[in-house]
Amino acid sequence: MDLYDMTFFGEATNRICGSLDIHTALDRCFHYLKDHMPINGIAMNTYDPEKKEVGNIAIVSDLDNNRILSFDPVKLTPEAISFIENFPPTPGPALILNVPNQQVVADLVWKAMGKPEISLLLLHPIVDEVRLGVVFIFAEGFDRYEPEHSRLLTLLHDPFAMAFSNTLKHREVVRLTEMLADDNRYLTRELHHLAGDKIIGSRQGLKHVTEMVRQVAPLSSQVLLLGETGVGKEVIANAIHCASPRANKPFIKVNCGAIPDELIDSELFGHERGAFTGALQKKRGRFERADTGTIFLDEIGELPPQAQVRLLRVLQSREIERVGGTAPIALDIRIIAATNRDLEEMVERGEFRQDLWFRLNVFPILIPALRDRPVDLPELTAYFIERKAKEMNIHPVPVPAPGALADLSRHDWPGNVRELENLIERALILHITSPAGTPLRFPDLDSPEPTAPATPPPLPGDTSLNLDDAIRHQIHRALEATGGRVKGDNGAAALLGVNPSTLRNKMKKLGIPFGKSLNPDIS
Repeated sequence: MDLYDMTFFGEATNRICGSLDIHTALDRCFHYLKDHMPINGIAMNTYDPEKKEVGNIAIVSDLDNNRILSFDPVKLTPEAISFIENFPPTPGPALILNVPNQQVVADLVWKAMGKPEISLLLLHPIVDEVRLGVVFIFAEGFDRYEPEHSRLLTLLHDPFAMAFSNTLKHREVVRLTEMLADDNRYLTRELHHLAGDKIIGSRQGLKHVTEMVRQVAPLSSQVLLLGETGVGKEVIANAIHCASPRANKPFIKVNCGAIPDELIDSELFGHERGAFTGALQKKRGRFERADTGTIFLDEIGELPPQAQVRLLRVLQSREIERVGGTAPIALDIRIIAATNRDLEEMVERGEFRQDLWFRLNVFPILIPALRDRPVDLPELTAYFIERKAKEMNIHPVPVPAPGALADLSRHDWPGNVRELENLIERALILHITSPAGTPLRFPDLDSPEPTAPATPPPLPGDTSLNLDDAIRHQIHRALEATGGRVKGDNGAAALLGVNPSTLRNKMKKLGIPFGKSLNPDIS
């Protein structure tokens, strides 16, 4: 390679490989090549083996609005497909086409462009025996190119192949990134749906909770959700996130009680490669994944002491450090915590840090148990029946049997809303084989244990004893022996050898109080 060729190669390569943006690279190369050969434009085309068509990747030109190459992807004929797919996978000299219809593929593209009077000079970049496409320069008029022009363009095979390969890889990365972002948006919507972004009872039993959600959602303040297991703390957390300016950002849920103590730091804050045995690569923790969004720390009272210290730092400085790392990582994050434990009592026992408690308890929301809001039972029941029936593909959606809601209202619901959801799902499973139109019935429920069973009346004398009095007396004796429990292995129904539903019906008929009717204060 003589001095001219070396200078030409070096200057052209600097321009082709001097920018990650392919249009910028081609534009710089185009203006340099103007001094060495006829040229009105330079372009890259690629072949899609699935669609069997040729499309343009990039083009620069000094012609009016690039009109000469403004064509849609060109469908190829079987002859053109065979030509491309059997093209030798080895670099060769740039091909001169002073009349474009001299080559089968160029002829199709030329016709799609409107048959302009142009000359083409084609270079086929090949990397690792894979043909990437074609780089071509063009000039207005026929018979513009000579062998010397082909020789110069052939010198640029390797830099053009590198730029072409990088461009194709970048396009694939962009495509996959957009696909991932779209999948993430879809999955986020699905997770919000599954978690439940609708607060059932917002106008009745949870009206106060809903108002507090409305007040705090637009802010970035910490929220502490309090309540028994199964009352719907995750639903409230999700509602806060969905009503906040962070609604389209990540919503990351962490069950603090489900992570082993030895892994809690790594799971929450991530780790650097080599931080401990088995840390083969860097890992982002849940806090980093929630950056710009919301992190929901469920069962916060289960955090071990060392994790409480690190969480306190996050709340104070909005920074974390990965395990084994030294540089702090700034975060823009909102923290919603939840617990079914009495954190204040845990602080007094030394089981929970007082300073962390103060930081978390900025805006506490107490979610009442289901037994304390029986007014929401009909709406919750209808919601879960419709939702579960849709999931199970049950059509038409069954309606509760007469008296079923009354049976539900007498239950104490120790498992709260989650117990109701599971009960309805179980009832629908049993209902699947029922004839169409059959009302939905629920499994028998334990009656709440009364605080003090009623005292049985004295047994009347044999001369005045009738059947109802005898049955009433036996039921009272059974209730007294079982502490007021109707159902179960140790319940009055088992003691009397009857079905619990039969016993309840008989008690109603005889006016024997049980459950809520025994003690109106039981809710």
